[in-house]
Amino acid sequence: MDTGLGFAIVAAFVWGFYVYVLKRSFSRYPPAALTVLINAFAIAWYLPILLTRTERSAVAFDGFGLFEVGVIVLTIVSTAAAFVLFLRAIAQGDVSYVTPINKIVPMFVLPLEILFLGQLLTPLQVTGVVVATLAVYVANYDPGGFFRPFVKAARSRPAQLALVSAMCYAISDLGKRVSLQELAIPETLWVPLLLSGVAVVLLPSAVRNPPTEIRADLPTLAVGGAMVALGEHLTTLAFALLPASIASPVINTQAIIVVVLGGILLGERYFRIRLVAAVLAVVGVTLIAI
Repeated sequence: MDTGLGFAIVAAFVWGFYVYVLKRSFSRYPPAALTVLINAFAIAWYLPILLTRTERSAVAFDGFGLFEVGVIVLTIVSTAAAFVLFLRAIAQGDVSYVTPINKIVPMFVLPLEILFLGQLLTPLQVTGVVVATLAVYVANYDPGGFFRPFVKAARSRPAQLALVSAMCYAISDLGKRVSLQELAIPETLWVPLLLSGVAVVLLPSAVRNPPTEIRADLPTLAVGGAMVALGEHLTTLAFALLPASIASPVINTQAIIVVVLGGILLGERYFRIRLVAAVLAVVGVTLIAI
């Protein structure tokens, strides 16, 4: 197995369990404040790796101009927006309904790679786009007519938030690929740079709308931070070795894990239908990556 692919698969499991923890333990938290808190714990967990495995010369970003800085800033802002939108989506809707919609990120990654990086679209990838779109239909399935799921998705606030979040994640994924491969930012530097950047972007909103009480949740926040540190590290290694159109669909197979956990442990409705939607989403994004 390709090393980058292995990193992506393990990252999918880590992120899948992390989304379950978010829904299970932090649904009452304001999204921005939760992100800042968890990222702070994640940075603390990751600090030993940064200090021991990063060359000091890499921190200077020698030769970086406006374009390079713009790529980094765009990646950070889009990551922050994507995660906050996703938190709002799962706060308002079932995680097993929202996640299959949110994880069709590669549908947007591939066109971006075609437009900006010259990626070619194969017949299998076109098929993948169709299958991934079908996954959205199945996730919204409700008896009463062929177009009813589309009407439901169009009117569903969680579905809308999940879809916009997926678009932001696509920009983020492309930015990660460019930052780690074209700009050659060291992986151990990129993880804290991304996490701290997202925290800085969301800090003003977090200060304006803080959580009421966090002391009792500190151990769970620390666990969440550890999962983010590990998940982001694995994701970074995957994007450093693979094209975004391959790393993204593999990592987004976390949708199946989230749907299974949401259906079994949280007792969410329409579990079988949404499990089918998650499987279709995975099939679609896998075809896109071939």
